Amino acid sequence: MEFLQWSCHDVARWIESIGFPQYTACFTENIITGRKLIYVNCVYLPRLGITDFKDMQAISARVHKLLGITETLWSRSIADPPRDRVGLFLEMKNRTGERADSLTYQQFLNDTCQREQKMSHNSKGAQ
Repeated sequence: MEFLQWSCHDVARWIESIGFPQYTACFTENIITGRKLIYVNCVYLPRLGITDFKDMQAISARVHKLLGITETLWSRSIADPPRDRVGLFLEMKNRTGERADSLTYQQFLNDTCQREQKMSHNSKGAQ
């Protein structure tokens, strides 16, 4: 997950490398770092100044591929299956601060597993 360390200039270089050099300034001017890529989707791209729908779809798809996530962050229902853990981890890493900086994927998985076990235990006790 090297992209988490990318500066906005690294992100702009990546955007250029995937065939969209016309949008590099959109990413540098809006300070989109590797940690912020989790929010780059067709809903957010127009706010950055990218309005061509085909380009928005292509960039969003490439970002999701880079991040290794398969779901979108919007239009979720409580009836949907559990969230993609990689996506949840990236949302945590998006934050700033010592805890987010030091959080590893393995720590995140361990914490998630412990929370799920605790919730399962609590729900069985309430029955």
